[in-house]
Amino acid sequence: MNHVGSVVVKKAARIAGLCVMMSVGVVLAGCQSDPDIDISKLAAETEPPEVLYNQGLANIKAGNMSEASRKFDAVDAQNPFSEWSRKALVMSTFTKYRLGRYADAISTGNRYMSLYPKSEDAAYAQYLVGLSHWKQISNVTQDQRNSVKTIEAMQRVVNEFPDSEYVDDAQAKIRFARDQLAGKEMQVGRYYLERKEYLAAISRFRVVVEQYPNTNQIEEALARLVESYFAMGVVSEAQAAAAVLGHNYPDSQWYSDSYKLLQRGGLEPRENAGSWITRAGRRLLIGT
Repeated sequence: MNHVGSVVVKKAARIAGLCVMMSVGVVLAGCQSDPDIDISKLAAETEPPEVLYNQGLANIKAGNMSEASRKFDAVDAQNPFSEWSRKALVMSTFTKYRLGRYADAISTGNRYMSLYPKSEDAAYAQYLVGLSHWKQISNVTQDQRNSVKTIEAMQRVVNEFPDSEYVDDAQAKIRFARDQLAGKEMQVGRYYLERKEYLAAISRFRVVVEQYPNTNQIEEALARLVESYFAMGVVSEAQAAAAVLGHNYPDSQWYSDSYKLLQRGGLEPRENAGSWITRAGRRLLIGT
């Protein structure tokens, strides 16, 4: 199990309190060792909330996430706004996430956050919402809506729960999603560049340089600007892009290729104080 999975499961176990008596006379059936117990045939969803909740925990223990999710949903449906409902909602978010029912996990997690934004488990619920969006991020040739949603959800973890154990991974997921958004811009920009639609290509590469400077796409974006401006004959901007690229990434293959391209035209990298690329390059230096 990877680090993310381990954190998610450990937190769920802490919330659930597996194999801990939840109320007088109620003990988790899932902590029993009788192999003949059919957990899926436990009491109907008309049982008291503590019984349904513990049946949900027992099903998690038995690896039956679907049944567990159904039990937790029943607790919430029959006892809304109760403490049992609060506990069940976060566990329902967890089970839906583990089942790969990401849209349902997001819906349940968002409901939890609307009702209990300051509770002890709010950071975890919000983190699960972020993970559910992150799991749905597609490759850069496809729609990147879930990258945007991942950033929004994980930024809320960072901003509202800065001391939580999920902040480091939330920030990592934000970086990944930003790389995806930058990659999408590059993919479209390269398409326009291949078609010699240079202005359209430049507009995409500019987005990467100005909005996603701290991503793994920045070197290529600067190099593609050199290529595009050079092809248009706008040599001052091509030189400016190469200067920024060389100043920030002097050992980059992209810089080497850009330098050679300029040399073919008898040019070399040169800073242009009036260029938007030079201004963007200064922001690169201070890490914004």
